[in-house]
This record gives sequence, C-alpha cells and structure tokens, in this order.
Amino acid sequence: MLLLFETPAGFAVFKVLDEGKLSNVEDLGNVFSSAESARKMVKLKAFDKFDNTSEALEAVAKLLEGTPSKGLRKFLKANCEGETLAVADSKLGNIIKEKLKIDCVHNNAVMELLRGVRSQLTELISGLGDQDLAPMSLGLSHSLARYKLKFSSDKVDTMIIQAIGLLDDLDKELNTYAMRVREWYGWHFPELAKIISDNILDAKSVKLMGNRINAAKLDFSEILADEVEAELKEAAVISMGTEVSDLDLMHIRELCDQVLSLAEYRAQLYDYLKSRMNTIAPNLTSLVGELVGARLISHGGSLLNLSKQPGSTIQILGAEKALFRALKTKHATPKYGLIYHASVVGQAAPKHKGKISRSLAAKAALAIRCDALGDGEDNSMGVENRLKLEARLRSLEGKDLGRLSGSAKGKPKVEVYDKDKKSGSGGLITPAKTYNTAADSLMGQTSKAEESVKEKKDKKKKKKKADAEEEEEAKTEEPSKKKSKKKKAEVEPETEEAITEEPSKKKKKRKHEEDTTEMPAKKKEKKDKKKKESEA
Repeated sequence: MLLLFETPAGFAVFKVLDEGKLSNVEDLGNVFSSAESARKMVKLKAFDKFDNTSEALEAVAKLLEGTPSKGLRKFLKANCEGETLAVADSKLGNIIKEKLKIDCVHNNAVMELLRGVRSQLTELISGLGDQDLAPMSLGLSHSLARYKLKFSSDKVDTMIIQAIGLLDDLDKELNTYAMRVREWYGWHFPELAKIISDNILDAKSVKLMGNRINAAKLDFSEILADEVEAELKEAAVISMGTEVSDLDLMHIRELCDQVLSLAEYRAQLYDYLKSRMNTIAPNLTSLVGELVGARLISHGGSLLNLSKQPGSTIQILGAEKALFRALKTKHATPKYGLIYHASVVGQAAPKHKGKISRSLAAKAALAIRCDALGDGEDNSMGVENRLKLEARLRSLEGKDLGRLSGSAKGKPKVEVYDKDKKSGSGGLITPAKTYNTAADSLMGQTSKAEESVKEKKDKKKKKKKADAEEEEEAKTEEPSKKKSKKKKAEVEPETEEAITEEPSKKKKKRKHEEDTTEMPAKKKEKKDKKKKESEA
C-alpha cells in the first residue's frame, strides 16, 4: 500500500511497511511519536520536486478543486501502477481511479497516517529541513490566498487614487487661472465677464480678440453663438474699460494659453480615469459614476480596503468630521458623505435622499466586493442594482412600478406590497373616485350645519352693533358735560350775595365728604368765619 503526500517542495509517495497497524487507528498516534518508530511504519519511495512557485501553485490549486495536475499524473503512472494508493481526498481518489486505473483508499486510518507523516516529515525526507520548509510554506500560502481571492496584479488602484487627486488639483488651478484672466482683462473690457460665463470660452475669446477694438473685425463663430457674438461686438464699441498696452495683452494671452492647456489636459485625464474605473471597478462605476467611485476608493485607501467596509460606513464616508461632531454634541448623525454626489441620490427629493443613500450604500458595498474579489469583469451586477435603485426611488415617489423592479435575467422579481392591488395586475380593488355632484350647494337648499353657521354670524353682528351704539353714546355724553361746565363758568352773578353763596355751595359740595369726618365744634368755627367774611 502506498501513501500520496503533498509538500510545499513537491509530491512524495511513501510505502506503508506495516499495514496491520492501520486496523487500530488509536495506536497510530503513538507509532509516529518518534522518528525511529515512524521509519519502521513508512518509507519514502519516490519524490517529485516542483521547479518553481507557479508550478507548485498550479498543482495545489488543482488538488483543491479535486483534480490531479499533469505532473502528478505522470508521477503516479511511473511509481504507483498496480498498487493501492491512499489519498487525502475521496474526490481526487475517484478521478485517479477513473483516469489512471489506480485503486485509491480514503478512510480514518489514512487521515491519521497522513497526520503522523506530517509531524515527522523532515525526518522521513532527507535534505528537507525546517529552515527550508517554513519559507516554502509561507510563499505558497500567500500565492494560494491570492489565487483564492482572484487577485489580479493588473488591477492597480493606485493609479485611480493619483488620478482623482490630480483631477481635483487641476480643477482648483484651472478655476484660479480663469478668474485671474477675467479680473486682469476686466480692466480693459469689463462687460465681457457678463456676456460670456464659461471660463474656457472666455479664455478663447480673449486670446483671439486681444484689444477690444479688434472685436468688430474678427469672426467668433467657431467659439461663440451668433447672439453672443453680436452682443460682444456691440459692447466692445461702447465699453467703459481702460486702455492697455501691447505688453499687457501679451501676458494676458499667455495666461489664456495656460488655461486652455490645463483644460485640455484635464479632459484627457478624465478619459483616462474613466477607462481605468471601467476596468478596475466596473460595477461600482455603473452604480455611482466614475468620479464618486474614484473618490470612494481614494478615501478608503484601496479597492481591497474599501471592500472590507460595511454599507453603513460607505454611506457616511467623507463626512467623518460631521459624524464626530454630531456624536460629541448628541445631535443627529449625517445621512450621507461622498455618496451624496451620485446621480441616483441627486434625482431623489430632499425627504427621500436619506433612504436612497442608505440603499445605494448597501448596493455599492456589494459591487465593491464583486469588483475587488470577484472573477467577472463585466458590470452586469452594477447595472442590475442600478435598475433596482431607480425602481425603489419611483416607489418612494408613489408611482406604480409594475414589473420594473425585477431583474432582467429571469430571477424572481421583487415588488413592493400594496394591499389595494390585485395579485397579477396593476389595477386597484377599490373603485376610482368620481366627482360627487350631491355635495354641490343649490339655491334654497341649505343644510342644518349651514343654518347654525348663519345663526352664529347673526349673533356676532348684533353684539358688534350693540357695542358700537354704547361707544357712540359715551362719546356724546362727554362733550355735553364739558359744555355745561363752560356755561357755568361764563354766567355772571347778579348780586353780591349770589357771588358769595355760589362758591360756598360749591365748596360745601366738594368738601362734603371731608366735613362728615370732621368734629362738630370745628364745623361751627368754620361757619362763623364764613358769616363774618360775608358780612364784611
């Protein structure tokens, strides 16, 4: 009986010397406790060494799939014909038996035997030490991990990170240069800034025109529309700008050349970024676009790092400052970060942006993992999820989706449940609302509610009239009192007695309350004084 064993250095076949001990599985562990007892149990018959790491990776990958490689088939034909072969995988044993006609065995005793051989491997194979086996195992495990994750060295996301960073810098510089052209040339032709709003067209016009006097002679049809061209020429004739020298115009034109060259390079860089994004992350690009996808990868550090993030993190990626401020002040956390600039979120109404950004972040997380770790290079998953998100947006807006929310590949189609809808049709169970003619108000026919409303209004009117009458009466009484007082003051006394008696009566009336409180003796004294004064 032979035993097939795979090492990081190559394939090995061992001859089982004592097959009787295989019947007792529990004692096999004691057999391999020392190197001498292990040599009595198994003996190396043949060894096939790998030439390089790629060959070792190919052989190991084939074994994981359950199929023997070409090198292993040749090795087994040369050393195992007519023998019974013990293997670690039953699937591999069946394929070897079918293709190579070699009987294979797989049971618990074989697994225990393999475990014992692995523990004494360096003693059973001469020339293979621990110092050589450890780096071989590490290198092969790393290569195998890359193969399992379908990692491609061609997918270098560093280029995307650098390209999106340069694109943002170019936008800032281009905007600065264009504003400098407007400000500098504005001293000579200030009306041009209002006529042409686009920075690139403005730089082209300034470069072509130079001095504003030349505007009437030049043809701007390749740059501007006919209406804008006519307006520019009219404004150039009546411009209020100052005169500039030829040296000033030369430097302004050189600055315009810089603006145009930066704009041209920015367009080339955007095309390069678009192609790289479609190659490296096609599903993410179809979901959120080239620029937003590139900014997400740049913010995450790499596509692989971004694939390890959950959808909740991708949703607020780029809004970390607002998140920590909200947590510190115990306010509401942000609902979106860089993902806010995606076209799907931009199409949503303000009240639906949070829901759509959450759904988009969940789909984007799946798309990123598919791009980073998946084998496919098409964007079918991203397009399918994009259609689902658009259907979700329409459902939030209250529109009837019908069958648009499903996928286009025959998968079960997901629809939003609506209790008023019939199954299998877009119609409604409840009848459509019609115009109620009975609710119209007719002449001479009033309801009880209308009568009660009229009664309340009549009561309010009566109260208002009564209040107004009272106010008018109060106003008429006040001037009558004033007139009577004036008449009394104008009337002259006919005799001296009337003159003396009237003030005394008035004083008595005014001081009536004071006299009632005074003592009777004092009253008499006051009366005597008054009589004496009157007699005098």
